[in-house]
Amino acid sequence: MTQYAINQEYFDKAKQIAAKMTVEQKASLCSGKDFWHTKPIEELSVLSIMMTDGPHGLRKQKDEADHLGINESYPATCFPPAATCACSFDKELMFEMGQALGEECIEQEVSVLLGPAVNIKRSPLCGRNFEYYSEDPYLTAAMAKQYINGIQSKNIGASIKHYLANSQEKLRLVSDSIVDERALREIYLPAFEASVRESQPWTVMCSYNKINGTYASENKKYLTEILRDEWGFKGAVVSDWGSVNNRNEGVEAGLDLEMPYSGPENDKSIVHAVKNRLLDINALNKCAVHMIALALASSDVKKESCDMDEHNNLARRIARESAVLLKNDDILPIKKGTKVAVIGEFAKIPRYQGAGSSLVASYKVTNVVDEFTKKGIDFEYARGYDAKSDMPDMQLITEAVKAAKRADVAIVFAGLPDAYESEGYDRTHLELPPSHTMLIESICNANKSTVAVIYTGGVVVMPWMKLVKGALLMYLTGQNNGGAVYDLIFGDYSPCGKLAESFPKALEDNPSYNWFAKKKIVEYRESIYVGYRYYDTANKPVAFPFGYGLSYAKFEYSGLSLDKSKMNQDEILTVKCKIKNTSFIEAKEVVQLYVRASSNSIFRPLRELKQFTKVTLKPLEEKTVTFELGKRAFAYWNVYISDWHVESGRYFIEISSSSRDTRLSAQIDIKGDDTVRIPDLSQKAPAYYALSKETLNIPDDQFRALLGFEIPNEPSIRPFTINSTVKDIKTSLTGRILIKLFEGYATRTAKELAKDQESVKRMIDGMIYDMPLRSLCTMTGGMFTKAKVESIVTMLNGNIIKGLIGVLKK
Repeated sequence: MTQYAINQEYFDKAKQIAAKMTVEQKASLCSGKDFWHTKPIEELSVLSIMMTDGPHGLRKQKDEADHLGINESYPATCFPPAATCACSFDKELMFEMGQALGEECIEQEVSVLLGPAVNIKRSPLCGRNFEYYSEDPYLTAAMAKQYINGIQSKNIGASIKHYLANSQEKLRLVSDSIVDERALREIYLPAFEASVRESQPWTVMCSYNKINGTYASENKKYLTEILRDEWGFKGAVVSDWGSVNNRNEGVEAGLDLEMPYSGPENDKSIVHAVKNRLLDINALNKCAVHMIALALASSDVKKESCDMDEHNNLARRIARESAVLLKNDDILPIKKGTKVAVIGEFAKIPRYQGAGSSLVASYKVTNVVDEFTKKGIDFEYARGYDAKSDMPDMQLITEAVKAAKRADVAIVFAGLPDAYESEGYDRTHLELPPSHTMLIESICNANKSTVAVIYTGGVVVMPWMKLVKGALLMYLTGQNNGGAVYDLIFGDYSPCGKLAESFPKALEDNPSYNWFAKKKIVEYRESIYVGYRYYDTANKPVAFPFGYGLSYAKFEYSGLSLDKSKMNQDEILTVKCKIKNTSFIEAKEVVQLYVRASSNSIFRPLRELKQFTKVTLKPLEEKTVTFELGKRAFAYWNVYISDWHVESGRYFIEISSSSRDTRLSAQIDIKGDDTVRIPDLSQKAPAYYALSKETLNIPDDQFRALLGFEIPNEPSIRPFTINSTVKDIKTSLTGRILIKLFEGYATRTAKELAKDQESVKRMIDGMIYDMPLRSLCTMTGGMFTKAKVESIVTMLNGNIIKGLIGVLKK
């Protein structure tokens, strides 16, 4: 569905306008006017447009701009973040959310919303996982496409990000993701591919990192050869804020717009390169046309108000649809009239969104205590812990225990505080704070009828799970937290969310454990074995599998049928099954279809999600569900032919309630192209064919065989370059002096902006030390030029006099 793409007439008109432009005018369109706006060419009726964060709410800043979610923004609806939304498995709901976001953009006169973020959850430690949908590319793509369609149905542009292989916060501006081609094609590219082919987002945002040695912002293979030539992308490619390394090479590669404004240097450099035939004028022309077309498409939107109360109701519905019931020993739903102990500060001050560039100034926030009071619930509240402290407060715990003993049922509201996960830094463990863990254990000892309600942006370990009678995972609910929790706890609505990521038993069980965020060279040695693709294939026990989620109802699967038993690879397979609600309440079930291959020639995951649908069923109602599967559902990426290939053989269609709960299964024999050579690495890389149940460990020679090229060495700290980080220059006396200045800046910034927000302090601290020196240009809006940065590098490399002259030169 590409009817919401930028209309071709805008591109036709853009070409006519670009033909009248000077080289200088075209180059000016290649960088921002300021932090959030593009440059206009008013004499040719090319208007400046505004783009801003996203993804789960509009973050239009009032005065001073930043991309860290620090300075004040206009009030907006904070919807549940992507980590929550994905658990809904509800594509239509994502379309509605996109429409609502588009409406708020119209009211605030924003032309492009910077979302969705479709990075794959390679590791549960990524600090920004709350902004990402899933470990699974098919689910990620399905949700992202409808989000994009919803926004663009309002004639507001979406910006799918962060392209590509950006799965960590540590060293994200300088890291190099070393990924094999199969993993890129089967895991990290599909959500971008499907969104571009089927939804045509107005913009694509490139990531900070390198991919196999080349920065995303100047990587022609991905920005042009794959994105445009192969997939047919029509819109504009935008840099992540401050991600540009070499602007001229970016233009040549297909980067249309550098954001934010970093001074006049890069525009002048483009002009100089074109006039001296160092840069193809056609590359600049393409950038200009893409930017003009984006501006023209945005110019037709007229400001109008929207219904914020309706959006608040939608936020409640999304949170409700996305909550995952992890455990229920006949305790939920709680009958109204039951005396309840409501325990935990999150019940009064909810953790409902993540920190960083996605931080929304919510126009209203509901909490559990207020909602229960409004609904007349008989409850007693106890704080239980101080959310700003990790350490248990025994007085608060004692008060909570007393409240629990006086109640029929105790509900503990716990999870990860703001400081535990944020843009800018990664997590170091999967545990809840000791104050939360001790509280849950104490309440369980005091009252055997205890329910845990957990707030988190990502995976956590829950060793106390055996103690509680019920557990409801809310993730991050968005602003209408109280209403959603009430609906579920008291049975007005049955939970129907399913986990969009696996919950391992321990951190070291994760397949990327040995190679995550430890160095600048980030080796994706686990290849295609991400999330359940690893756990299920290795038969490794997990706390909760991908796709898992309980309901207050029970469902019966039956009647699986395939419309053929044999087929050629280019045919369509129709799959049908029946799903029945055997309970006396209305409920929803997510029917999941996995494909399992029987091949031994190439290594493949045990099973992969290829389709799903969410079915609403009245009491005792039965429905028939239909799926259609094409070639891609059975294909793998063949590196020998650089294309998708279906290997001839037997495949199994599994209808499941989770990746480890197959309810129905049938087989299909498929005839593929037998003339194609299959990349059999069973001798050179056997570890990929027999996965260990222990912590995954892939030897150097086997990863090298998979890559097809040498594993890069960690870059030397010296000599220093403009991509040396603040932390790198510690080895130089001059560097240590400069670091003192950076530390002073970081301390002042944290004090001025963060106030009492520990997550913001940690974010600033983490980002400052991992920042490359070239970022000084962006941080200062061009006041610190690239020439001055290069002069600092000269000083750091020992030529202090020459470097100092360059720094002082006007």
